[in-house]
Amino acid sequence: MFTVPQSSKSEFLDKARQAREERKGQKEKEKAATTIQAVVRGFLCRSKLQKEIRKEIDDYFENSEATTSKRNALSIFKITRKLLFVYRQEDKHRFEKLCRAILASMEVENESKVWYVSLALSKDLTIAWLKQIKDVLWTACVLLKKLKPDILQDNKIITLYLTMLVTFTDTSTWRIVRGKGEALRPALTRICENIMGHLNQKGFYSVLQILLTNGLARSRPSLSKGTLTAVFTLALRPVLAAHFSDNLLRSFLLHIMSVPAVVHHLNVLTPECMATIQTHDLLRKFILFLSREEQCSDICVCLEGSHTLCLLGNLIHLGYYNEKVLEEEAGHFVKDLTDMLSYCQRYVSQKKSNLTHWHPVLGWFSQSVDYGLNESMPLVTKQLQNLWGVSVIRTLFSDVLSKKLESQEPNPPPPQSPQPSTSQNNLPVKNLFKRAFQKSASVRNILKPVGGKRVDSAEVQKVCSICVLYQTALSTLTQIRLQILTGLTHLDDLLPKLWAFICELGPQGGLKLFMECLNNDTEESKQLLAMLMLFCDCSRHLITILDDIEVYEEQTSFKIEELLTISSFLNTFVFKMIWDGILENAKGEKLELFHSVHGWLMVLYERDCRRRFTPDDHWLRKDLKPSLLFQELEKGKKRAQLLLQYIPHVIPHKNRVLLFRNIVTKEKETLGLVETSSASPHVTHITIRRSRMLEDGYDQLRRLPVNSIKGVIRVKFVNDLGVDEAGIDQDGVFKEFLEEIIKKVFNPALNLFKTTSGNERLYPSPTSYIHENHLQLFEFVGKMLGKAVYEGIVVDVPFASFFLSQVLGHHHSSFYSSIDELPSLDSEFYKNLTSIKRYDGDVGDLGLTLSYDEDVMGQLVCHELIPGGKTMPVTNENKISYIHLMAHFRMHTQIKHQTIAFIRGFRSIINPEWLHMFSTPEVQRLISGDNAEIDLDDLKKHTVYYGGFHSSHRVIIWLWDILSSDFSAEERAMFLKFVTSCSRPPLLGFAYLKPPFSIRCVEVSDDQDTGDTLGSVLRGFFTIRKKEPGGRLPTSSTCFNLLKLPNYSKKSILRDKLRYAISMNTGFELS
Repeated sequence: MFTVPQSSKSEFLDKARQAREERKGQKEKEKAATTIQAVVRGFLCRSKLQKEIRKEIDDYFENSEATTSKRNALSIFKITRKLLFVYRQEDKHRFEKLCRAILASMEVENESKVWYVSLALSKDLTIAWLKQIKDVLWTACVLLKKLKPDILQDNKIITLYLTMLVTFTDTSTWRIVRGKGEALRPALTRICENIMGHLNQKGFYSVLQILLTNGLARSRPSLSKGTLTAVFTLALRPVLAAHFSDNLLRSFLLHIMSVPAVVHHLNVLTPECMATIQTHDLLRKFILFLSREEQCSDICVCLEGSHTLCLLGNLIHLGYYNEKVLEEEAGHFVKDLTDMLSYCQRYVSQKKSNLTHWHPVLGWFSQSVDYGLNESMPLVTKQLQNLWGVSVIRTLFSDVLSKKLESQEPNPPPPQSPQPSTSQNNLPVKNLFKRAFQKSASVRNILKPVGGKRVDSAEVQKVCSICVLYQTALSTLTQIRLQILTGLTHLDDLLPKLWAFICELGPQGGLKLFMECLNNDTEESKQLLAMLMLFCDCSRHLITILDDIEVYEEQTSFKIEELLTISSFLNTFVFKMIWDGILENAKGEKLELFHSVHGWLMVLYERDCRRRFTPDDHWLRKDLKPSLLFQELEKGKKRAQLLLQYIPHVIPHKNRVLLFRNIVTKEKETLGLVETSSASPHVTHITIRRSRMLEDGYDQLRRLPVNSIKGVIRVKFVNDLGVDEAGIDQDGVFKEFLEEIIKKVFNPALNLFKTTSGNERLYPSPTSYIHENHLQLFEFVGKMLGKAVYEGIVVDVPFASFFLSQVLGHHHSSFYSSIDELPSLDSEFYKNLTSIKRYDGDVGDLGLTLSYDEDVMGQLVCHELIPGGKTMPVTNENKISYIHLMAHFRMHTQIKHQTIAFIRGFRSIINPEWLHMFSTPEVQRLISGDNAEIDLDDLKKHTVYYGGFHSSHRVIIWLWDILSSDFSAEERAMFLKFVTSCSRPPLLGFAYLKPPFSIRCVEVSDDQDTGDTLGSVLRGFFTIRKKEPGGRLPTSSTCFNLLKLPNYSKKSILRDKLRYAISMNTGFELS
């Protein structure tokens, strides 16, 4: 009975709550409606008022235009106040009219009440007027930021607003101060300063920076002369008013001097502004301001990388125009630039990553990059180039360049180490020394380390700091590094004089001082090493771009004797850095120094390998024992490995060849290719038809795995009928097969390889594609040559050095120059190209294009050196590029695919790392044997005798006597080719000739010869002749390095027969 009342109570409470909420909601609605009505009424009221005010403003301007009478200043003041009260974005046009009205009032003659500025003298209105003009000018600044100078309409408005700013920030144009009003000038000037102070606080310099950047940061400036003059004038006024205070100088540097190439544009468009800069000595003030470390750091941090670079360019450009200031403030100037470059360098990255951005001058940069500046970067680069231009270099390096390289009378050349007088290879070197000395000794003293100059002297410190600047520029401005190096090497006397300066440093000069610096971490040591590093980088660049005529005949910059001294210094420096363990722990600056010195050293070494200018054993280190080095290599010592990696040339060539042979032997043992007591190596058997030797060899060997080619290969020759030839291959027949294969494939008649003009050296034929499978053939040839080198079989295959350089991978080196290798392909073509380089007239008159016309099998084919090259003329500007492109095309592009295939085959057998210890000529010797005189004593010592011959046999005694006394060096080489198929001896001597050289007594012709019998041996041993063999010729089996010699009765017969046999190159086929 209680459930119904309980339910009624709940319903009652719910209804009461709902009623309260409804009343509350109603009140809120009424309140909201009232608020909305108030807001709307307020909005409508304001809109109405604004509309009325705008109409009043419009009427004012319409009436002003309609009537010729001038409105007084007070009316302008009032209408300005109203416009500022209602000003919105839509009022831009009204604001323009207001500015024009204000400026017009300032132009009226002799009517003080019309001048808008006259209100500043009213006691009641001064403060109000000052606030108003500040607001007007700042509104103009805000609008300036949004205007685009390249739009014609915007350009007119920019001129209007700039005129407003120019007019009211200086009293010079105010008519009120003329005549009797001159007394008012100080007070009015203070008002102007007050206005400028207000604008500066609001961000005036940022406005000018945006305007300048919009108008100038492009390939063609869109600011007119008047506009640029106005902006510069406005920027300079606060600085002058504040008497060059630090704050204003900071703002000027941050916002004006960091605008890309602003100095360039000022110089081109408004030379008057440049004169103003010089009048106020602004460059000196900038330099001294930035010389304080905290100020320079603050500027760099605020600007970040891209804009710091722009500031740098403008300062350098100003320095270029103000040589006197640059000379007087050189120390501070160098420090400022170094500090700014060092700041940028922190963010220069060596590679692309998610944190880096590409910059056209700095490369990969780990700060944000303003890509809007990219269009103006060519101009900024042009400004930076002034730093390594002739005038700035002459100014900064004045202490070095003022040094005179004293001349002296020619003296006899210093004695050199004894050289083999009979070696033809050394004759050009001797002549070169003679010519070089005659040329250089009569000009100046040869620069050698002498010492005597204190390293803590002001002069040395100054030169060091300049070197640090340029070295910092090289490591920071990565994309224009070559331009910097080219600029620094432009003056022929800078590098020799810098070397002369280095020679004078320290008590003794030269190496000792710099080795001490390596072990010190003082600032002084770092600067001295930076100087050495700059010298090496620049010198390397110079020698790389000079051709042989400039280096050897004209001796541009360095004399040959100086290159000898420098190379000796560098060689010792690098050796000690490695051998004393400094390189193992080197990082940062020390590692960069090592690579610079090593780079310069290797350029000289490679130049010497191409064309000798050093005496024998110049590169060797007499204090390095090869046995010790090899012991350390066995133990895995780091310094020994680094020595072999960086400067293997300090080790005698013979020892490096021994090391190479040891490496090959170890690999053979690892691969199980050497016979041991427990196992025999796998043998590959191939059958070859003599008439189709190349085809059969190619078919059977090209499919073999690499390890099988490296292993033992037994060859069985068959005739055309398929009948086996007599004889067992114990390496001899394979040697014959390999030599015959190589002889056939390198025969120019096959057109796989061609010979160079002049010295008849081999390189891949550009037209080898006439063979259907020519690339597979090149790979096969590479493997066969690799096999010969692997087995130590010398083959008489003279390669063109440019081709061998590519096989060794030298063309990938940063030191490689195509033009230097060109003489090894075609010396006449090289002379023609270098004559274009030296052509004094207009190269365009020669009618050349960036293309190469070639006669290919009777048809003229045009090869474009670059896309569209046949329509691009060769000019004085691009002639150097043309020369290098042409050289690269002839030596690389034309035979690119053939070379790649050959290298692929060769390197499958010979690990390229094994050959890093050899220069190009040394690899040729590795392939073809030594080009030295044949050592007959060594050959005699390692000769084996058969058929009754022995070392005391009269025929053998005659033979050795004939070879040593009667035969010329050329005939001895022919004899060696006759018996071994190669005219050069093995690199390590005849002990390494496989099979060993042997001489056998024969009594019958080769087809009747059954080998050694008891009777033939006894007859030979006791010099008993079965019959007179006077009509027979000596023969040979080159596969076994065997000379078959009849038992002649007279020495003269032996001499004549042997001479005839070797001249006819009879070999085994003639008897």
